[in-house]
Amino acid sequence: MERESSLTLLVGGARSGKSKIGAAMVETWNGLAGVIATAEALDEEMAERIERHRSSRSDDWLVVEEPIDLERALTEFDAGTAVLIDCLTLWVSNLMGMGVEDAEIERRAAAAAAAAAARPALTVVVSNEVGSGIVPMNEMARRYRDLLGTVNAIWADMAGRVLLTVAGGVIPVSRVGWATDRTWDG
Repeated sequence: MERESSLTLLVGGARSGKSKIGAAMVETWNGLAGVIATAEALDEEMAERIERHRSSRSDDWLVVEEPIDLERALTEFDAGTAVLIDCLTLWVSNLMGMGVEDAEIERRAAAAAAAAAARPALTVVVSNEVGSGIVPMNEMARRYRDLLGTVNAIWADMAGRVLLTVAGGVIPVSRVGWATDRTWDG
């Protein structure tokens, strides 16, 4: 069941098509399109990734490069502009790299998700699902996996739609209430 919100969360594995699908969704909006890019070009490989993303978007997109303050970045767009936030995966990494505590990251996630969900125009946020694989060997990687899972759940709770991206396609994700409001007695 979808909730009343113009926010869509696209979550999936690496290279599953999240950004491409998110951009296509925003391009269908009957109005201006924008993107909040959270990546920073800290090395040559990331600079190349950023350039690929830039070149895949139309030149008329409004771009805000903001690695830290998503809530403020959303205010850069007027209420009628569809916005792609790409991505929570790097945003959480950026905050962790600055030494921000988990509880503060969760607070910022909740504030930004609420701001995104309150927008009248379409807002699409992209994030990786990193908790479906093996348990990471080191404490920092486990902390990141767990924190990103929590952040994704915070955004999913505010979203009108949650879509799992797999191999370039999407699968709708049901709300928790849908599964818990039923008897599963076979």
